[in-house]
Amino acid sequence: MMKTFAELGFPGRLIAVEGLDGSGKSTQIYLLKRWLELRGLKVFFSEWNSSELVKSATSKGKKMTLLTPTTFSLIHATDFADRYERQLVPLLRAGYLVLCDRFFFTAFARDVVRTCPPEWVRGLYSFAAQPDLTFFFRADLEVSLNRILDGRPELKYFEAGMDMGFSNDPYESFRIFQGRILEQYLAMSREFNFNVIDANETVETQQAIVRKLVADRINLPSFALQKA
Repeated sequence: MMKTFAELGFPGRLIAVEGLDGSGKSTQIYLLKRWLELRGLKVFFSEWNSSELVKSATSKGKKMTLLTPTTFSLIHATDFADRYERQLVPLLRAGYLVLCDRFFFTAFARDVVRTCPPEWVRGLYSFAAQPDLTFFFRADLEVSLNRILDGRPELKYFEAGMDMGFSNDPYESFRIFQGRILEQYLAMSREFNFNVIDANETVETQQAIVRKLVADRINLPSFALQKA
């Protein structure tokens, strides 16, 4: 069983959010970040697929649809490893609250649905510790789809799983692809002790639950910025 950063003796704590595309998890972690910052705490935010080292390669591969499930998986693992070593671990050693919009659970779900062997995918991330607190925002597929389409006119090729050939209809492909990802998340939920949040609820209701769980599980005053 993977150990958390607390169990490994790190002074910092890592909080991760997971969920389907359109689940509202990014909004929730942004609101949590602002709440923690306004309390004067040491906070750092990191998001999936944001490493400067590999971001341009990922973007080019997506545009030219050159990525196989294996290369997709390896690129995301490289991105994660770079951020883990350069950002997350140093800041956790320095006693920060690190907030992650997606962690390796995203790979465990997506890559497996994209036909990569589960053991192989997990092996790629075996160097990493488990978050101290993981929130999974569970939304109905139609709710997720509607939230995405509220912000832009159409689905993106890869978020709809169009590379998998499930359907020529992007909306049907989205439902199949994201539905299978949801199955993977639910299977992991107990194994990794996810805190499951009903993402169909209002933003305010969800955020109140998140803040209470964070305050109950983490000694927040110990992360206060030192005043000069």
